[in-house]
Amino acid sequence: MNILGISAFYHDSAAALVQDGRIVAAAQEERFTRKKHDYRFPQNAVRYCLETAGIGTARLDHVVFYDKPLLKFERLLETTIAYAPRGFKQFLMGMPLWLKQKLYLPREMNRSLPGYTGGYLFTEHHESHAASAFFPSPFEEAAILTLDGVGEWATASIGYGQGNRIELLKDLNFPHSLGLLYSAFTYFCGFKVNSGEYKLMGLAPYGEPRYADLIRDKLMDIKDDGSFRLNQDYFAYCYDDVMVNGKFAALFDGPARKSETPLSQREMDLAASIQLVTEEIMLKMAAFAHELTGSKNLVMAGGVALNCVGNGRVLREGPFENLWVQPAAGDAGGALGAALFVWYQLQGNERQVSQSDLQQGSLLGPDFDNDTICDYLDTIGASYQSFDDAELMDRVATLIEQEKVVGWFQGRMEFGPRALGSRSILGDARSEAMQSVMNLKIKFRESFRPFAPSVLREDVAEYFETRPREDSPYMLLVAPVQQDKREPLNGQLSAAQGIEKLKLKKSCVPGITHVDYSARVQTVDPQRHSRYYDLLNSFKQRSGCPLVINTSFNVRGEPIVCTPQDAYRCFMSTNMDVLVLENQVLLKEQQPQRQQHEIDEYIAQFELD
Repeated sequence: MNILGISAFYHDSAAALVQDGRIVAAAQEERFTRKKHDYRFPQNAVRYCLETAGIGTARLDHVVFYDKPLLKFERLLETTIAYAPRGFKQFLMGMPLWLKQKLYLPREMNRSLPGYTGGYLFTEHHESHAASAFFPSPFEEAAILTLDGVGEWATASIGYGQGNRIELLKDLNFPHSLGLLYSAFTYFCGFKVNSGEYKLMGLAPYGEPRYADLIRDKLMDIKDDGSFRLNQDYFAYCYDDVMVNGKFAALFDGPARKSETPLSQREMDLAASIQLVTEEIMLKMAAFAHELTGSKNLVMAGGVALNCVGNGRVLREGPFENLWVQPAAGDAGGALGAALFVWYQLQGNERQVSQSDLQQGSLLGPDFDNDTICDYLDTIGASYQSFDDAELMDRVATLIEQEKVVGWFQGRMEFGPRALGSRSILGDARSEAMQSVMNLKIKFRESFRPFAPSVLREDVAEYFETRPREDSPYMLLVAPVQQDKREPLNGQLSAAQGIEKLKLKKSCVPGITHVDYSARVQTVDPQRHSRYYDLLNSFKQRSGCPLVINTSFNVRGEPIVCTPQDAYRCFMSTNMDVLVLENQVLLKEQQPQRQQHEIDEYIAQFELD
């Protein structure tokens, strides 16, 4: 049985194919179109999924959409009426897309899936999130927590999964939303909603939570179970295309920061404040989920589940023994959840639990063999050298040890927003200069943004405050760096202000240690990431260090690279030193040099958000 799941028309469109219960393929549309957060029907992602399975649309048994547009339209109408006459202009502006596409999804999908003769299924948005969190997880039973901006009406759900079924027990409904609250501060601090939330989380440790009490007292009424009500006097998202209003600005010391202007201490303190409040709510909701279900396991999905700092606190301080977070936790993962929901919940098929999980390392995208790569490199006249596997690992480990920045392109592309060792940029975490070099000269992004470590799973507890061999394969947990790895700063860190903290060497692996001594950890094991594991093991043998910097293979505003062509263009348009395409190694100084105007044109084609 072939089940195609689709998410589309809002942001991060994606497709996923489940074949007899196995996840065969899944990918975001943005990776193919090169348009970040592409919301259009995932035509290219669907084509990729079908080609991977070796089938056409006629072989599809079910096509399922990840939410219910009519319920979402009901919310839009009721909200417009409730806030009328405010918002009516905004309502009229959105109507053409609704009348053209969103209200007529079967017609739209018929156009995009020629040859498919079956009907269409629609799951509720938070059902899709819950299914994506529980069904691939390594647990026979688990509490489920989903948190995002908004689906149809729900903005958060608590549920329970057991065997091949899930049940949602409690909902929090629009306009009361943790995701929208966090996005409001993202917007107010000058970052782009639905993509800048990572920046706000990364900025938080530079500030102090001096606005946290104001948020709790003025913006929201938080209950013991984690539910809350937002004071809509301060927000504009119900009736305008901005998140907050003038009353919000007056409460927080002036107007919103304009994008690309210097960050002030106010923005750092706002980030610290909303991050703290978000973590407190996540902990309260997790405690209530435990009270309702009695489970020792928790699974999470929804955009807020990408807040890895909050996830880390839920695991360390919450009542659950085990936590698993869907790596494509946002709307893209809804495509996968919808397909799995049909296979298990609607079809009643048996679910076999895997000790690791059923997500296959989230390596569910396209791959390219050596012959295809060499043909491309020969066509463009690139200079490269091919190595066998053992030689390759030693060569690349040596280059990383020499503080070269390496573009690493291997195997199937990751599904979800994190690069996990297939489409990654790597560097030596021991280098004091590497964070600034990679941010400013490779990624073309803000210098304060932290980088994550990839660490051999067997060594994770040596460097980070985790349980021995703690499993964190999807880079969705933040953990403190071990005390014996930290540098004695004798009060310098607490005395430093704002971005000045970045200049201090905080540990023996400064490239991945954030200013609060934390790191967003990815553990690497031989089952999920065999070649990447071999590279890290080779680097450990040479340097004694079992971890490297791992950041996504892209520049600011660009989706993660998908093809060898994408990777080579990105390599040549940055100050990256080395590109590794499967078994081929390319050195920058040996390539035909591009002119500066070509580099500028490449960067300019991506929106700098």
